[in-house]
Amino acid sequence: MSAVAEKVGSWLEEFTRQPKAEDRLQELREAAFERFSKTGFPTTHDEEWRFTNVAPIARKPWRVQEPGVRSQESGGLLAQLAKYAPQTNPFVALNTAFLSNVAYLHVRRGEVSEEPIEITHRASGDGAFHARTLIVVGPGAQCTIVETYEGEGQYFQNAVTEIVAGEGAVVDHYKVQRESAEAFHVATMQVQLGRSANFTSHNISLGAALARNDIGAVLAEGTEATLNGLYIVNGTQHVDNHTSIDHAKPHGTSHELYKGILDGKATAVFNGRIIVRQDAQKTDSKQTNKNLVLSDEAVIDTKPELQIFADDVRCTHGATIGQLDAESLFYLQSRGIGKSAARSLLTYAFAQDIADRIKIPSLKDSLERILIEKFHEHAC
Repeated sequence: MSAVAEKVGSWLEEFTRQPKAEDRLQELREAAFERFSKTGFPTTHDEEWRFTNVAPIARKPWRVQEPGVRSQESGGLLAQLAKYAPQTNPFVALNTAFLSNVAYLHVRRGEVSEEPIEITHRASGDGAFHARTLIVVGPGAQCTIVETYEGEGQYFQNAVTEIVAGEGAVVDHYKVQRESAEAFHVATMQVQLGRSANFTSHNISLGAALARNDIGAVLAEGTEATLNGLYIVNGTQHVDNHTSIDHAKPHGTSHELYKGILDGKATAVFNGRIIVRQDAQKTDSKQTNKNLVLSDEAVIDTKPELQIFADDVRCTHGATIGQLDAESLFYLQSRGIGKSAARSLLTYAFAQDIADRIKIPSLKDSLERILIEKFHEHAC
């Protein structure tokens, strides 16, 4: 038996065990499982996965569980479903193969949602969960969405979120990943933006033994997109952020700032790709990745990328990896602050830059409390 067949075998049992769905959904499932069964899980020989080893996920015979979804509006499937997230990604294909309970949110044309819309995915035990979310925001609509992932136990959360924003829509999206310390979290978010839409993403990664985030956004003419991220790992945690901003049309603007804090023997990956298509003249794009490494054994691999096929553009990118500034430490200590407390303050200040960009007061306060607790423990 081939390695791929061996690893897919247990998933075939799970796939055949699930109840049949209505015709169109069942066709989606079967086509997706066929794609997954041909490739199996990615390995470190695959360029997109060479720094992230998913063998601990691949070798365990997971029992598929129903996604635990709590949302303001949930329902069945729409004709847009499964059209945006890349089915060539084996984890997306696996999620589609087990489509069942979809968290569906539709903000109608011109509607302005005053309060944040919360979608919570909670897992427990030692099973596999395939959370699926579809968010459709109509032309001229405005909304704020908070997706939260949490749980208890050594489970596998394989999540897919598709967001479609119409012309002139304004979407402020937050993802907070607080999985259990033993869990595996693999997530794909694909965003399709209409003309003159404004989309902002805040991706906060705090939990899980292994976390992978694939975030893709396709921009139309005059679209503005912002991707912000904060990842904090310690012990033996591993987090991998892959982002792709695709400027498909002219006059698009994108800003990206991802910041990471690593301690212990933790490892992290940042791969940010900006694509400017031939017709996407007058594109303005900036990408920055900054990392603070607090121990000698922590490792970060960062790779910002620009793929530019147009000539009238303004694009910049950059990455930094560093430790706490010695002069700042000395300054704080000279003012009577102990070394551990000074380190904690400087680390908190590094992360605060992302926290300050959060517009939901309760979420910002919650994140600040988490940061204080984490860095207080580090100082101690």
